[in-house]
Amino acid sequence: MPATLRDRASRREYDAIVVGAGPNGLAAALTLARAGLSVLVLEAAPEAGGGLRSAELTLPGFLHDVCSTIHPTALLSPFFASLGLDVRWLEPPIAVAHPLPEGGAALLSRSLDDTARGLGADGPAWRALFAPLVERAAALMPALFAPPTPFTSSPLAMARFGLTALRGARPVWRGRFGGEAARALFAGCAAHGVLPLDAPGSAAFGLVLALGAHLVGWPLAGGGSRRIAEALVAKLGALGGELVVDAPVTSLADLPPARAILLDVSPGALARLGAGELPRGYLDRLRAFRHGPGVFKLDWALDAPIPWREARVGQAGTVHLGGAADELVLSERDAWNGRVSERPFVILAQTSLFDPSRAPPGKHTAWAYCHVPPRWEGDATAAIEAQVERYAPGFQDRILARASRGPATLERYDANLVGGDIAGGANTLGQVFARPRLFSPYATPSPRLYLCSASTPPGGGVHGMCGHHAARAALRRTFGRNVAPLPAMG
Repeated sequence: MPATLRDRASRREYDAIVVGAGPNGLAAALTLARAGLSVLVLEAAPEAGGGLRSAELTLPGFLHDVCSTIHPTALLSPFFASLGLDVRWLEPPIAVAHPLPEGGAALLSRSLDDTARGLGADGPAWRALFAPLVERAAALMPALFAPPTPFTSSPLAMARFGLTALRGARPVWRGRFGGEAARALFAGCAAHGVLPLDAPGSAAFGLVLALGAHLVGWPLAGGGSRRIAEALVAKLGALGGELVVDAPVTSLADLPPARAILLDVSPGALARLGAGELPRGYLDRLRAFRHGPGVFKLDWALDAPIPWREARVGQAGTVHLGGAADELVLSERDAWNGRVSERPFVILAQTSLFDPSRAPPGKHTAWAYCHVPPRWEGDATAAIEAQVERYAPGFQDRILARASRGPATLERYDANLVGGDIAGGANTLGQVFARPRLFSPYATPSPRLYLCSASTPPGGGVHGMCGHHAARAALRRTFGRNVAPLPAMG
């Protein structure tokens, strides 16, 4: 570390150093600081947060979340629940709206009854799929957020979940739902996994995200996603942890002495940083880690709300645009196979409808993205806006300004977004369990190095569990401490 940064650190030596101040790096640091260790966090960017940063990307007074904005996993996270974060959570009346080509929309809300009623003849099938998961959520959620293990404290709940989760999303919706509304609603949730919707394991994302809506909604943070990062940093400071920003780490030799180093970085970055002390076989495994498709993202400053043809879509924080379920299949398959669909599946968030602090009075913000091939250099603006216009005629007339970010721009903003991949790695069935390897995913062959990014279980999302589990592994192996498990969620 350059002398200027050494001077900014308050100690000459630390129990642990965390490289990267995204939600997982901060969670790792908090777990270690809670155990009474001295912790230094180094962040390359000018501010902490990783994907939890907010900025005026379009016009003055219009606040946009640069990456993540909708946070069901934050409220489902056992670790975040244990912190009691000072965040004002805002829950839209409808979690997800999926406008349909023939008119109307499928609506996913906290209420299982309301969601089922809105799906007509498929309502009983939706209830049959999700009611048992809702009833067993107290046992199921901690197991889903736990590290991979051949054993679980909730075998029955996990067995019921796993029988469906391990299947492809399309076989699940075809086998359970006859109408397009339920099929499209499940398909849109599953497509967040950035997998072909026929791929084994793609159904898991539909199950978890729809279940999350029934349990906690799909909330956003009042004042922007940055408020989550600020709350985590405040907790760390209260525990004596130290954060230094504008501190890129290019060599482990630059760091102050520490017994443990936890890296909130991609597997490829770990291979580069640890090349001098990690064995060749492990380095080869890291270099072989596969990243998934990227995203192309737009932020808009608007002079009025989006004029949805179906008015109820205006009550949803998240809108899935892509038409019928089979249309989503084609779009997601294209992104996986190196193409951009002419009608891409679009995920849209309309934040200012529920958080007026995001825009000047009477004005609004929204963002949307679609999946594109890794490192794609094209411009998907026209395709994304055409999908919005398809269900909201006149939308483009309300755009005051736009800002676009493709895969390369996203990776420059946050090096963990490799090739524009926002999930920390491809969510193939094998890589979900072996992330980046099956056994001991957080500890490396070096006794002092640990991986704590979203490239470890349980993967992408703002929940901090990857960092928490990595810190627990460090506490056991390096510091010889057993840490009590997190309290059960209510």
